[in-house]
Amino acid sequence: MAGEDEMKEIFLAEAFQAVEELSMLFTDLEKNHSSKKAINAIFRITHTLKANAAGMGFADIASMAHLMEDIFSEIKNDKLELNTQLFNDLFKANDILAKMIEAIKNPDIKVAFRGTRTKLEVILREARGGGIPTSESPAQAETKTAVVVQETEKAPQEVSLDELNAAVAAMHSIVATSENKQEEPEVEEEEVEEETKVSFSDNINIPLRKLDTLLDLVGELIIERDRVIAISQNDNTARTANDFARLTRITSELQYSVMNVRLVQVNVLFQKFHRIVRDVANIENKKVELALEGTDNEIDRTVLQIISDSLIHLVRNSVSHGIEKPEDRIKVGKSATGTVKLAAKSEKDAVIIEVSDDGKGIDPVIIKNIAIKKGIVTKEQADLMSETTIIGLIFEPGFSSAETVTAVSGRGVGMDVVKKSLDSIGGTVTVHSELGKGSVMRLRLPSSMAVKGALLFELNTGEFAIPLSYTDAVISLKKKEIHKVGNGLMATYLDKNISIVFLNDLFSSENLSDRTLHKSYDALEAEEMIYVVVVSYNHHDIGFVVNKLLQQKEIVEKQLLPPLDQVKFISGGTIMGNGNVCLVLDTPSIANYLFKNNRLK
Repeated sequence: MAGEDEMKEIFLAEAFQAVEELSMLFTDLEKNHSSKKAINAIFRITHTLKANAAGMGFADIASMAHLMEDIFSEIKNDKLELNTQLFNDLFKANDILAKMIEAIKNPDIKVAFRGTRTKLEVILREARGGGIPTSESPAQAETKTAVVVQETEKAPQEVSLDELNAAVAAMHSIVATSENKQEEPEVEEEEVEEETKVSFSDNINIPLRKLDTLLDLVGELIIERDRVIAISQNDNTARTANDFARLTRITSELQYSVMNVRLVQVNVLFQKFHRIVRDVANIENKKVELALEGTDNEIDRTVLQIISDSLIHLVRNSVSHGIEKPEDRIKVGKSATGTVKLAAKSEKDAVIIEVSDDGKGIDPVIIKNIAIKKGIVTKEQADLMSETTIIGLIFEPGFSSAETVTAVSGRGVGMDVVKKSLDSIGGTVTVHSELGKGSVMRLRLPSSMAVKGALLFELNTGEFAIPLSYTDAVISLKKKEIHKVGNGLMATYLDKNISIVFLNDLFSSENLSDRTLHKSYDALEAEEMIYVVVVSYNHHDIGFVVNKLLQQKEIVEKQLLPPLDQVKFISGGTIMGNGNVCLVLDTPSIANYLFKNNRLK
């Protein structure tokens, strides 16, 4: 129910904006009848308003907008001439549209609209080559039509079939109008002099940059709050944490209130995919249906914008590579029509979006052979990989399983684009596939770009943070539990082999080819305990060795300014309560660096 209310609010905001734009465009067009720009804009706005109103079930608003759209279709085609009377009717129709939209908010408002709608119908009928001249009022038109009909009854032998059909159609219009008048006595709204009123939407449009600025200020406020609390704890006064409880609560509420303003339902994006699926299915000569699930879940608008292209790529891939041809589906006992599903659900600090299909699935053998052929991995490396890791190779640059170049696939731009866009926001993607049954692409996205959960740790004398979105666990190991393998180090965690990397060695080395990752390891005693943060990225598990674990904390990450933005392995930074700068590790870039060209082997 809350989702329906929000959709209604969005409709009202857009509808009010539409009638305001129409009013301005009518004014401009009345001054310059030849403005094609204004005519096209009016046609577009009325078309959108019609579609949105119909989708929400507001049939009368949709009907009025549809009439205005059709009138401007005739104007575009030079079949209807603009004149003062027509503008009067259009302005009146727009005023009534505004009242009808206002009546959605307040059901007690009764809007008389049928008279104006009838007048627009008469204008449209005349423009399309039949009916009544536009200069006549509906009452005059009815009188004249009645005379025509009466005369036709008196001399039927002199009336052609076309004339008789036109007269019958006109009579039906009169009867319908008469019935409407009986049901709605206020149909003569044109004759009633009313005080002009201005309606306002309960929603306002705010540029995203203004929200970004506000959120930045809230972030600064939180940092300053933490600093004040830290200072008070270090002095010798009698202040306690309770003294700052109210400040903490207010700043937190302010922070989450601003973040909430940026949230939008994923339905805003999901609904656009019906057309995308239809178009790709037509190109591929396939039958595909799109199913939507969890459309009322909310996500940061910026996140939604960033991943929109990735979702388009994934959906197109599901139709092009996943769903089989109708005849092939029938052969294996499936229905001729395939299904692609977009589903969303919320988790603690993330939104999960899944793109799934009931197609043929991903064959790891085919992926393996393509990856070897394209030089993405060697045969020796591929032979040591699990099926899950092999399927993950589809996200490597240059990978494509398309045999021919089409409008949909085979253009050399592959799934690596998806991975890069997710990396930029701290998101992840995993693939689950079963041959003959289909595939699921699971995207884990931050619900907000403003605040992220992070694990803080010390490295030498500095403070660092790892986003929790990449963190699997924190463990402790003894030196004897870690083993040298080629240039790197390995350990066993939950029956899996994971690479172990001392971050001190990583940051102090320019080249990992000379076994520099062994340096800190060699200096340890056999029984010495080390702290390891296990992170997961792109089907790789890595253990980062740190000096000391601090705490889990929500941080406001800031981008580093030039030239610091070029520092390797760092995505940004935040300021701690003690005033120190805490750098945030760029987990994707570290993982890509370590595994590129097999540096850990």
